[in-house]
Amino acid sequence: FLFLVNCSHKLEYIKLKKWLKERGFEDSNLRPAEFWETGRGLMTTKALQAGDLIISLPEKCLLTTGTVLSSCLGGHIAKWKPPVSPLLALCTFLIAEKHAGEKSPWKPYLDVLPKTYTCPACLEPDVINLLPKPLKKKAQEQKMLIQELFTSSKAFFSSLQPLFAESTGSIFNYSALEWAWCTVNTRTIYMKHPHRECFSLEPDVYALAPYLDLLNHSPNVQVKAAFNEQKRSYEIWTNSQCRKHQEVLICYGPHDNHRLLLEYGFVAMDNPHSSVYVSPDTLLKYFSPLDKQRKAKVSILKDHDFLENLTFGWEGPSWRLLTALKVLSLGAEEFACWRRILLGDVISARNEQQALATAAKICQFLIEETQHVLLQISQLKRDKENLKPHLALVEMLHSENLKILQKSAEILCNLNLGTT
Repeated sequence: FLFLVNCSHKLEYIKLKKWLKERGFEDSNLRPAEFWETGRGLMTTKALQAGDLIISLPEKCLLTTGTVLSSCLGGHIAKWKPPVSPLLALCTFLIAEKHAGEKSPWKPYLDVLPKTYTCPACLEPDVINLLPKPLKKKAQEQKMLIQELFTSSKAFFSSLQPLFAESTGSIFNYSALEWAWCTVNTRTIYMKHPHRECFSLEPDVYALAPYLDLLNHSPNVQVKAAFNEQKRSYEIWTNSQCRKHQEVLICYGPHDNHRLLLEYGFVAMDNPHSSVYVSPDTLLKYFSPLDKQRKAKVSILKDHDFLENLTFGWEGPSWRLLTALKVLSLGAEEFACWRRILLGDVISARNEQQALATAAKICQFLIEETQHVLLQISQLKRDKENLKPHLALVEMLHSENLKILQKSAEILCNLNLGTT
């Protein structure tokens, strides 16, 4: 079936549509609906062909740093030293407008924004612990980033006190900033703005796009999206077909599931861009500490950036992973040839074979590790009712990883059979 529930009759969407219309948005063929796989999204009321315009959102509907500066926050931001970042300006505006409630001109948009997010920064420590190692590290960095932003912005938030009856400490609290940061991080479209003196030097490339941000991601569609300078509106054109009453999907970029979870808080099923990362510790476990050249080999890999982004994908081990394994598998008499490996040369049949055999061992280890984590998750889901939605997300990530690793194991098995 195509959609579960058409939501366009819901009051919040009626109000949003009316609000957009007042700002010059012409009703497109898109209707909000609930979908089985993606949750809330937009469906089309007529079939779309490649080359059709999906949506055109006038500049007046977009929330940018320009919006923030022309609000009552503008003067305070302009005066503040050192200058705030464009990101912090948008977060501050979202918190202030949400606090204003009925009085906010942006209320119809704020009412349809998610109340909570599933970005790694918002997950419980118990859930973060279940993420694959490389992603767990990035999730902790994301949490730290928001915490540091919060700490470094306290003085700025206090300076806004004249605008509020309540204390700014209670309005601009940590959870409000986390919510605003996730809103900006997960929902903005890319739109370059000229640098303004009142902002720090970080690039000002954000725009929040009401209604348009209900479009969900699929790795299998192609779209063209850009701001149309003539029409002063942000447009998305499709390069794919879409049947009537089907969900209209756009592509946020060729991201793997780690990146999707980190940046947007979701995982895509059967994502062709997805891969499983091998951490440096896992890689090195398979090489003897007695190898006299081990230290030198690790230095070479580090210097040439071959210790990070080593992956298994739907096509098997990546070229980078195999290259790292070949360097680590060099015999004492072959060690001088390491440069040729980085260029893609074959050094010896033994070296090739050892690299493939080690890749197969690592793959098997990761399969078992993933199965173990999936078991832990299913036990936790029974015990911790409140963590269920978060656990389901992590479970989906590991299930997808398992599929990729099993495919890689099969490919390696055939390659190893071919070489023996």
